[in-house]
Amino acid sequence: MGAASDTATPGMPDGAAPPKPPQRALPVRAAAALLTRAWWAVLIVAGIGVWAAMTLLPPLATAGGGLSEILGEDTPAVQAQVRAFEIFGLPLLTRTAVVQHDPRGLDPYAQARATLRAAEVDEAAYRGRPTPPLLLAVPVFDGVPRGLPEGLAPGSATGALTRDALTSDALTSAGPTTTIVTYLFTDPRAPTWLQERVADDYASRIDRPGDHLAGVGGTIPLQAEQGRLVAEHLTAVEVSSVIAVALVVALAFRSALAPVITLIAAGTSYLVADRLIGAVAEIAGISAPGQLEPVLVALALGLSTDYAVLFLSGMARRLRAGQDGRAAARGAVEDYLTIVVVAGLTVAAGVAALSVARTELFQAFGPGLALTVLASLVVSVLVVPPLMTMCGRAVLWPRRPGLPAGEHAEQFEPDPGRSRFIRLITTRKGAAPAAAVVGLAVLAVCALPLASMRESVSPTDSLPAGNPVRVAWESAATGFAPGVLSPTEILLTGPGITARRDSLARLQQELEDRPGVAGVLGPTQGRLPSSVPDRYALFLGPEGDAARFLLVLDADPLGARAVETLRTLQRDIPALLAVAGLDGVSTAYAGDTALGLGLVDSARADLIRVAVVVAAVELLLLVLFLRSLVAPLYLLGCSLLVVASALGLTSLVFGELGQEGLIFFVPFAVGALLASLGSDYNVFGVGDVWQAARTRPLGQALAVAVPRSTRAIGTAGVTLAASFGLVALVPLAPFQELAFAMAVGVLLDTFLVRAFLVPALIWWVGPASAWPSQRLRAPSSST
Repeated sequence: MGAASDTATPGMPDGAAPPKPPQRALPVRAAAALLTRAWWAVLIVAGIGVWAAMTLLPPLATAGGGLSEILGEDTPAVQAQVRAFEIFGLPLLTRTAVVQHDPRGLDPYAQARATLRAAEVDEAAYRGRPTPPLLLAVPVFDGVPRGLPEGLAPGSATGALTRDALTSDALTSAGPTTTIVTYLFTDPRAPTWLQERVADDYASRIDRPGDHLAGVGGTIPLQAEQGRLVAEHLTAVEVSSVIAVALVVALAFRSALAPVITLIAAGTSYLVADRLIGAVAEIAGISAPGQLEPVLVALALGLSTDYAVLFLSGMARRLRAGQDGRAAARGAVEDYLTIVVVAGLTVAAGVAALSVARTELFQAFGPGLALTVLASLVVSVLVVPPLMTMCGRAVLWPRRPGLPAGEHAEQFEPDPGRSRFIRLITTRKGAAPAAAVVGLAVLAVCALPLASMRESVSPTDSLPAGNPVRVAWESAATGFAPGVLSPTEILLTGPGITARRDSLARLQQELEDRPGVAGVLGPTQGRLPSSVPDRYALFLGPEGDAARFLLVLDADPLGARAVETLRTLQRDIPALLAVAGLDGVSTAYAGDTALGLGLVDSARADLIRVAVVVAAVELLLLVLFLRSLVAPLYLLGCSLLVVASALGLTSLVFGELGQEGLIFFVPFAVGALLASLGSDYNVFGVGDVWQAARTRPLGQALAVAVPRSTRAIGTAGVTLAASFGLVALVPLAPFQELAFAMAVGVLLDTFLVRAFLVPALIWWVGPASAWPSQRLRAPSSST
C-alpha cells in the first residue's frame, strides 16, 4: 500500500472544498420522485395490496404442516417400516406409547389393569380382525409382573405379548415393576394427528391414582408438543421483537416517529410474508413447516428495520443539514434505493439457494425465507419513503433538525475525524494489515469448535424440563433405557433365512454386545399365541424369507449419540452378518433413529451443494453491484468466516450446557441467513464507500463513508440481532440454538467485520479492490 497523507482528510489537500455528490441514475431519480411526490397514492396502493393479501390469502398456520408432513414416503427408513409391516402383518415400531411409573413399585392391581386394557384391544387382532388405526396395545414391564390374575400372567395366551414376546433380559430386572410402557401399534400409514389422538384416548382410560400415569411419549407426541410450544410462544416473540425494534430505533434517532415508521413497515412485511407463504404452499401443494413462523418474525422485523434505518439515516442527515422534509426524503431515497434493492435481492437469492438441497425440509424452508425477504423489501420501499415524506421534518420529533452550517453543508458529509480507526489505518504504515490479521484471527479462533460439532435431530430433552412429554420419556428411561420409546428395527431378507435360527441367535448376541445398545429383541424371544393367524408374525417372516430385530439404544433416539451409534452399526453390519454366517442377506433399517440418521446424512451431503450455490450467488451479485472481481472475493470470505465463527461458538456454548449436538437444520439455516445478510451488509457498507469513491480518493471515501455507514449498520445490526435473539423465547433447543447463532453472528458481522475488518482490507488491498474497473482512485494525492 502506498504512503498515506497525514492531513485531516486522507487524500484531500488542506483547505479544499468537499466535492459535489454524484448525479444519480435517471431510473433512481424517477422512482424517488414517485415515492415522495405521490406519496399518498403509493400508500393507498400499498394499503389495498395488504388488504387483499390479508383477506384473500391463507395464513401459514392453516397451510403449513409439521416436520413429519415434510418427510416424503420415499425415505428409506419409512419404506423399510412399510415393507416390514407388509411382510409380518404386524408393526413392530410405534411412535406413541403410554408410560406409567412409580419409583416405589407399581401396585399389582395397576399392573393387572394395564394388561386388561391391552387385552381388550388385542383380542380382535388375535382373531385376525384388528380394528385400525389401533392394531395392538402391548404393555412391557421393567420388572417381574406381580399379582396378575390367572390368564394374564406371562406365558398365557394373553400375556404372551406382555413379557415373553417383547421383553429382553437386558431391559428388565427381577425386582418389582416400577415402569410399564404400553406400546400403541397403529397403521404406519395413518396420519400423525390420528395416531396422537389414539394415544390420548388410550391414556385417558388410565384414570386411577394408583395407576401412576406419567404421560404419553414417543416421536409423534414430541412433534405435536413442539408445535404447541411454538404456537404458545409466538405472540411473546412478536411482542418482544416489536418492543426491541422500537427501543433501538428510538434511541438511535432520538425520535418518537422514526420507530413508528419502522414498525409499520416491519409489521406489514411479516403479515404479507405470512400470507404469501401460506398461498404458495397451498397452490403448490407443499407443506411449509409451521415451526418456521418465529424465524419469519425475526427475519421480517429485522430486514424491514434494516431498510427503514438506511432511509431514515439518509433523511435525518439531510434534515440536520437544513433541507426541507420532502427534499430530504427524496434525497435519502436517491442515496439508498439502489443499495436497498440490491441488498434485498442478494439476501433473497441467498436463502432461496436452500431449495437446491435434496432434503425436503430445506426445500420447504428456502421458499419461505425468500418470500419473507422479498415481502420485506417491497413493503419497505413502498411504505417507508412515503411515510417519511408525510412526516417531513417531524420525522425526528421531538428533536429539531439543525440549520445549514456552512457553504458546503448541502453535501451532508459527517466529519471524517469522527472515526479514529479510519484515521489510524490510513495514516499509520502497517496498521491496516495488522488490523486485518487480528480480525481474521479472532474469527478463526471462534470457528475452531466447529471441527467437533455433532448433529442431533429432535431429541426429547430439547423440550423444557417438566414438560409432560419429556416427563413420560424420562420415566420410561428410568425404568428401561433412554431409547425404549423409539426402538430401531433391523429388517433382514434372504431365501430361507428363518430356518437359520442359530445364525440369527448369534447375530442377536453380536447386536446386544454393541456399545450404545441397551437391549435387543429378536427371534430368541417368544412367539405369538397359537390363536393368532399364521399370516401374522413378530420376528420370523411367515414366508420364511425375512427376519427382524428390535434394538433399544442407550441414548435419546433422536440425539447425536443414538444417531452416531446407528451410523457405526450400519458400517459394521456386513462384518457382523459374516461372523453370524448370514452371507447374502439384505438389510434395511426403520425407526426414528434411522429416519434421523437419514436426515443428518442427507444434510451433510446437501451442505456442500448449498454452500457452493449460496457462495456463487452472493459472489455474482457482489461482482455485478461493485463491478469488481477482487473485493467480492475477500468480502465473501469474511461472511463465510462469520458463519463458521457463529456456529463454532454455538456448538461450544450449547455443548457446555449439556446438549449432545446442534439440531441438524440449524447450521443450514444459520449458514444461509448469515452469508446472505453478510452480503446485505457488504452492499450497505462497501456500496457506500464505492459511491463516495466516485468523487474522492480512497482514503477520503473511507473517512466519509465508513463512519456514516457503520452507524446505520450498527443500528440495523443491533435490531436484527435482537429480533433473532428473542426467538429464544420459544423454549425449544432448535430455536435457542438458532437465536444464539444468529445473534452472535450478526453482532460479529456488524461490530467486527463491517466496522474494522472490511475497512482495513479495503485500504490494505487499495485501488486493486475495484479491479478490473478504475472506480477507486489512488489513496492520496501525494502518493
